[in-house]
Amino acid sequence: MGRRNVQEELHNHNVQPLNNDYVRSNPQARAQMKAKIAVRRRRRLAVFFVFAAVVIAALVKANMVQSERLAAKEESKAAVAAQLDEALHRQELLNLQLAKLEDDEYIAKLARKEFFLSEEGEIIFTIPNTSEKGNDEKPRDEKK
Repeated sequence: MGRRNVQEELHNHNVQPLNNDYVRSNPQARAQMKAKIAVRRRRRLAVFFVFAAVVIAALVKANMVQSERLAAKEESKAAVAAQLDEALHRQELLNLQLAKLEDDEYIAKLARKEFFLSEEGEIIFTIPNTSEKGNDEKPRDEKK
């Protein structure tokens, strides 16, 4: 290979092409020139398509990664939304309890029930609850 390239180089250096009407109008030379141009064009197109394929593959991969991130964030958003709903429900219950605690009658009823406090002239009797399972006793208050 190396010897042949050297010979071609010497040949190209020593040989001067003819530039006359016959050579310029030679159909075989014209066909060779068109073939060289076609080969160059195919090579350029091949390089372009390889480059385009690499770019498209990179874009598809980036799209897949972003889709996975989006799905993970949507799951996280759903979990946070569930926690928010739970917190709002708990807050609503606490607000209701707070509103009840502002009522004096409710506080008096709660104190009588939980702490066995009584009003004047009221006697509290505790009666154990009878349960089907056994001796579970819960004090029950009754007013007389």
